[in-house]
Amino acid sequence: MGRRATAALAAVLAVIAGVSAFVPSATRLPQALIFDCDGVLADTERDGHRPAFNEAFKAKGIDCVWDVDLYGKLLEVGGGKERMTAHWDKVGWPLGITEKADKQALVQELHLLKTDLFNEAIVAGKIPLRPGVLRLVDEAIEQEVPLAVCSTSNERAVSNLVLTLMGRERYERFRIFAGDVVRAKKPQPDIYNLAAEALRLSPERVIVVEDSGIGLRAAKGAGMPCLVTKSSYTGGENFSLADEVVESLDDGDVDLQVLGNIVMTSLSKSQAAGA
Repeated sequence: MGRRATAALAAVLAVIAGVSAFVPSATRLPQALIFDCDGVLADTERDGHRPAFNEAFKAKGIDCVWDVDLYGKLLEVGGGKERMTAHWDKVGWPLGITEKADKQALVQELHLLKTDLFNEAIVAGKIPLRPGVLRLVDEAIEQEVPLAVCSTSNERAVSNLVLTLMGRERYERFRIFAGDVVRAKKPQPDIYNLAAEALRLSPERVIVVEDSGIGLRAAKGAGMPCLVTKSSYTGGENFSLADEVVESLDDGDVDLQVLGNIVMTSLSKSQAAGA
C-alpha cells in the first residue's frame, strides 16, 4: 500500500474512531430498518412464487413451466408482471395473443391468480421466515427503530406475508412500499426514494437488508447503506457494492448495533471522501 493510500485509510479510521467516541450509543442505531421481502424476510422465490406462477399458467391452459434454473435467470427482471412480459416477449406469447392490450390483460389476470395462490401457500405455513428476521424485528421494535419493507412484489402478497408470519402486533409497526407504487422497479432506486420521502428519513442514516444484485443497486442508488443476506438464488451474484454480506442474519450475528456500525462507517467514509 502506498503512502497516499495509507494516509487515506488512516484518515477514515480516525474519523470513525472520533465519531464513535463522542456519539451516544442510542444515536448510533439506524434511523430506520428497511427490508426487501422475497429472499430476505423469507426465501420465497424458488418454493413460493415460482410454483404459484406455474399453477396459474396451468389453470389458464398455458403450456409454460418455469423450472428452478430458468426462474433464477428470470429474476434478473424485477416484478412478476414485468417478468412474464419479458419472458414471452423473448420466446413468444401463449394462446396466440398478439395485441398489446390483450398481453397486458393476460399478464394482469395471471398475476392476480398467482398472488392468490402464493398467499394460500403463506397461510398454509409452507414458507417460513428466514433465520434472524423475527429477532431483528423485535429488537427494532424494542429500540423504537422504524420498520419498512420495500419490494417489487404485489402489496397484498407482501402484507399477507408480514401479517401471517410475524403477527398483527409486529405487522402494525411496518410501513410497506410494494408493487406498482412506483413506476420504475428495482434496480432503479425509486421505491427506496419513496420510502425515504414518506418516512422523512435521511437516506445515508438508514440501513437496507437485501438479497439480490438488483435490490442492492436500488438501495445504493438511493444513497442508503446496504447489508446483503444471500438467498437460494443469489449466492453467486456480485455484491461488491454492499457494505456487508452475510449468509443469514443469524450466521452473521447481525443485530441493531452491527447495523448501526455499518451506517456510521458508511457516513465516515463519505465524510472523509468529501473532505
